[in-house]
Amino acid sequence: MERNKEIYKVTLIGGAVNVVLLLFKFMAGIMGHSAAMVADAVHSLSDFVTDIIVVLFVRISSMPKDKSHDYGHGKYETLAMTLIGMALLGVAIGIVYNGAVKIVAWIDGTPLEAPGMLALWAALLSVVLKEGIYHYSIVKARQLNSPAVEANAWHHRSDALSSVGTALGIGGAIFLGQRWTVLDPVASVIVGAFIVKVAAGLLWGGIGDLMEHSLPDDVEDEMLRLAASVPGVEEPHDLRTRRIGNHYAIEMHILMDGDISLREAHDKASEVEQLLRDRYGEETHVAVHVEPKQ
Repeated sequence: MERNKEIYKVTLIGGAVNVVLLLFKFMAGIMGHSAAMVADAVHSLSDFVTDIIVVLFVRISSMPKDKSHDYGHGKYETLAMTLIGMALLGVAIGIVYNGAVKIVAWIDGTPLEAPGMLALWAALLSVVLKEGIYHYSIVKARQLNSPAVEANAWHHRSDALSSVGTALGIGGAIFLGQRWTVLDPVASVIVGAFIVKVAAGLLWGGIGDLMEHSLPDDVEDEMLRLAASVPGVEEPHDLRTRRIGNHYAIEMHILMDGDISLREAHDKASEVEQLLRDRYGEETHVAVHVEPKQ
């Protein structure tokens, strides 16, 4: 329960910053005649929406096991990460499209209005605030082992980086003269392309977990070493792993002397299970199958 409170706290702080920024950015983008800043404001709006998604899905994922969910509800947190990636991808494609339309118009001879200083100040403020929220969120995500909070942290970082590109584009359009006003939409396209890359990474991780992708090789190798370290246990094999939200699920076979008692074999298997839970958390699902040595 304490973990959920911390996740809510991190998310709500980020949400409050997003609300302030998206209102300021929309105002600055409209009043400052900056397509890049309006795109940046839409990005902040998507951040706010994903904050809501995290709060809702983390509450669901923390529900205890029930008759319909023998492994708990942890996958809902992974689903939240996937939805965040999808939202981010949609925003990125919109940003690239809108910027490309303005660039094509400029090439065809349509003059673009230079953005105002208000838009530049909004971009610089966004860089500072969003980078700060990213560092705060990523530290908390790793402490809490929350993929949803980590995904949201990267969403904050992508917003900060998009604001860097926005600031460069707006600054160039302001200070280099009328012939360089195209830098504003060019910046929005570059930023959008970067966000596509970040979104693809989040989607790859989220979909991989939803599709029961195995844990990394180095983690699986460590699990086998831990099991083999228990006296009397030999040749851990047939290891199967996956993530369930912020928890691991581990299944493996081990060999033992076929002449020992059933109770002793059970106790050894329980020792392996507890060793793995001590390493990866008490909520880790562990199933150990004992086989006699030939």
